[in-house]
This record gives sequence, structure tokens and C-alpha cells, in this order.
Amino acid sequence: MQVIEYFSSNRKNHWLNQIQKSDWSAGQYLYELLQLKHFKSVLGETSKVLLLVNDDELISFCTYTEIDDIQPTNLTPWMGFVYTFPKHRGHRYVGILFQEVERLAKANAVHDVYISTDTTGLYEKYGCTFYQMMNDINGEPSRVYRKHIEF
Repeated sequence: MQVIEYFSSNRKNHWLNQIQKSDWSAGQYLYELLQLKHFKSVLGETSKVLLLVNDDELISFCTYTEIDDIQPTNLTPWMGFVYTFPKHRGHRYVGILFQEVERLAKANAVHDVYISTDTTGLYEKYGCTFYQMMNDINGEPSRVYRKHIEF
């Protein structure tokens, strides 16, 4: 297994088709942003899509972005669109993606990465702490977590 970055891949169409297979509405939105080439204009020019793959199979994915669904805010960067395909759940594969997010954060001298979610109990397993409730772009309350990056 390895983590690759979607925009650096020479197989974007293959990975885009794999993302489309997710059974999650946010995964479908990510697919749409990538397909229409709106991802960077919506989430920031330096934003990345991280893919945990095993050969040709997409296991899990997430994003590392400048902007997320909590707006307006000066909090950045964000880990979002965190998804593991059902047959691979329960193996803590998200932890591998977290390691890559931490590596990217350190490379950019970032001390905190944020996550917006309605999920409780997942991100705590990876060292995230509840930061505060904030409204998303639709005005809905969202739990914001913070992952402190140790240097």
C-alpha cells in the first residue's frame, strides 16, 4: 500500500473513476469537483487529494486543503473528504493518510490541521481533539477538530 497524490498521478482518470465508486454523497461531490476541474478553485490552489492505494485499488482517500466547508474562517489547512471503502474499514487505514497529512503540515511549518465533521469518535483515535462547534457554508452546525502537529 502507498499514498499517492491525485494531481501528481499520471492515472487521473483511473483514480477519478475509483473515487466515483464511493457510496458517500461527499465522495460524489469530490468526484464532481475533480471531474469539472473546480477542485483547486473551490478549495485552494495548493490543495491536494491523497489516495491510499494497493496497486490499482483505491482503499481510502482524503483531502488536504486551504479551505473547507467552514466559511468564513481564517483556520487552515483542513483535512476533509475522509473516506474508506466499506470492505477496508476497521483496519485504521485512515491513520496512514493522517501520517501523510502530518508530513505535509510539517513541510509547510503548519502546527494545526482542522477537520469539519458530524462524526464523533473517529478522529479522536488519531490524536485529534474537539476544537469548537462552527457553522458550515449551509448554516448547519459542524464539529471542528484540531490535530496538533508536533515538530
